[in-house]
Amino acid sequence: MAVSSRNIVLVGFMACGKTSVSRELAERLDRERVSTDELIEQREGRKISDIFAVSGEPYFRRIEREVVESCAAKDALIIDCGGGVAVNEENFNALKRNGITFYLYADSESVYRRTQGKTDRPLLNVPDPLLKIKQLLAQRDPHYRKADFVVDSNEDNIGKVVNDILAIFSRLPA
Repeated sequence: MAVSSRNIVLVGFMACGKTSVSRELAERLDRERVSTDELIEQREGRKISDIFAVSGEPYFRRIEREVVESCAAKDALIIDCGGGVAVNEENFNALKRNGITFYLYADSESVYRRTQGKTDRPLLNVPDPLLKIKQLLAQRDPHYRKADFVVDSNEDNIGKVVNDILAIFSRLPA
């Protein structure tokens, strides 16, 4: 399959910049952008925090799996994946079949700074969110690192991250 028709898939922890980077990539490459989290919210007619609170994480992960499979089957998309997508090996394998995967790496301190005081991250609505970030990132990082490429997103510079991805993408064989 030609690189030009493969999906560009962004994975990484919450608040690593996937949404902003995916929007910029879609604009610059003139591609459709999809967000697995946004698709889940549209499908369910409720926010992710409500899905977690009312139906639980296992239900959310099942819906997420269905959404990922649907996105992965399409071509030439920019796919912004929710933070837990890559932890499920089936999800990641589906995304890699027709996509080039990029792990947007942000350390725990950057994530904490970006999420501090926000309540829309259900997994961080705990007494010590920094500790929870460190624990979750330690669990998820090995999964994220299975991506084709790792791009540092610790700086709050979306343009730099986008340029880094485009530089890698442009070097891939047609």
